[in-house]
Amino acid sequence: MGPYPLVARVTATEDAAGAGLRRVLRGGVLNMAGAVVGAGLNLALIVAITRAFTQETAGLLFSATSVFLIAATVAGAGAPDGLVYFIARLRVVGRTDGVARLLRVAMGPAVAVAGLTGVLMVVFADPMARALSSEDAATYLRLLAAFVPFAVMVDTALAATRAHHDMATTVVVDKVGRPLAQLGLVGAVALSGSAGLLALAWAGPYLPAGVLAWFWLGRILSRAAPGSDAPGAARSDAEVRSGEFWAFALPRAVAGVAQMGVQRGGVVLVALLSGLTGAAVYTAATRIMVLGQFGNQAVLSAAQPQFAEQLATDDRAGVRSLYQAGTSWLVCLTWPLYLSALVFAPQVMALFGAGYAAGADALVVVCAGQLIGSALGMGDLILAMTGRSALNLVNNVLALVANLAVCVWLVPSTGATGAAVALVASVAVRKVLPLWQLRARVVLHPFGAPVMVAAGSAVVWFGAVPLLAVGLLGQATVALAVSAAVGAVGHLATVWRLRAHLDLRLRR
Repeated sequence: MGPYPLVARVTATEDAAGAGLRRVLRGGVLNMAGAVVGAGLNLALIVAITRAFTQETAGLLFSATSVFLIAATVAGAGAPDGLVYFIARLRVVGRTDGVARLLRVAMGPAVAVAGLTGVLMVVFADPMARALSSEDAATYLRLLAAFVPFAVMVDTALAATRAHHDMATTVVVDKVGRPLAQLGLVGAVALSGSAGLLALAWAGPYLPAGVLAWFWLGRILSRAAPGSDAPGAARSDAEVRSGEFWAFALPRAVAGVAQMGVQRGGVVLVALLSGLTGAAVYTAATRIMVLGQFGNQAVLSAAQPQFAEQLATDDRAGVRSLYQAGTSWLVCLTWPLYLSALVFAPQVMALFGAGYAAGADALVVVCAGQLIGSALGMGDLILAMTGRSALNLVNNVLALVANLAVCVWLVPSTGATGAAVALVASVAVRKVLPLWQLRARVVLHPFGAPVMVAAGSAVVWFGAVPLLAVGLLGQATVALAVSAAVGAVGHLATVWRLRAHLDLRLRR
């Protein structure tokens, strides 16, 4: 081993950690490229809907699709998170031969629940339509119900590809392909003037996306060329894996439903408590949050399997390093968007049409909350990857309870702004609790040098510069354009200059 075995082991550990960071960063860069395109497509989709149709029609579609996304999360039964968690561990111990059996264990119940969930959507379509005071709501929900199984197919297949550190499938299928198809179909419906086909245009792309995602996963598995076990061992592994898998996945399913309830439940609650017009305004105001989530997902999707592997080997130093680096990447990517939208809230809301100006206050609240959420980092993801599904479940349920309570309290009197406050409250609950709960396993906090550098750059270029532009030019489109251009160049230059402090080096 040589005269300095301890030095050699430390160097090897540092090299491995650096390689892990670079692998996550490369995956995050690919995901981010797709996220930028996907964010533009999704924004264009919302703008097309809000400008081509009435606020009532837009609010109806947003409410119905929110129900669909919540239903798809229920139907997934936690299988996507379970696949990432267990495939990563199988890869660590060299048992990739068990991946195909694990997929069969995951998909059987998930497909069955998806079918049942679709049936329930059909059964409750009429009561939901009465609650929304819209006869068209029943038709929308029945059409969307048929595509719940395909949404589950997309989520599970993409989770399995990410567990193999393949980010290209998620980018091509989910971040670019599906929203591009949705935009094209919704545009065709807008030109035809038949609003009744909107639900079909929005949900239809899930079918080819599901087929393509599973085809791509099959290619990945075939390239891995797993070995075959003895028949007796295969059966034993399948039985054990089934119990372990669902013990982890089912609590994650409830947590995922709670999280989706926070993200999409506000739209439905505003529609029920404040009308479809209010739901349309709230959806438009929260589009910035959704755009930022593309950046979050780009980093989280790449980091998830790496965290799972580090925690499987009890690499606490690696977890802390990746947490700090990942949080700085989140701040670099999302703070420019949230700060700009906060300063120029009226101009942003005008993008959706004249009737959406009332959402400016809601947009300011959402952006302030998301700034805090990004800075608190990925503690909730790390908690899930430790296998402590029960705590993750509790946190998400508490976040949902906070969201529902504040919505019921504020939405009847303040509409979309009250729902935005509820959203921020739920984000705070979900982000702060994991950092406290993880303290016995690994102490995490976001206040390291990488995060401070990233936040400082974003505040200067997308906070101070826009405020200066507003002071000189007024709240005008030209001020937005000038500050965005100057801020983008300055922020990119700063990030590049300080890339070593942000762990943004792909090579060493």
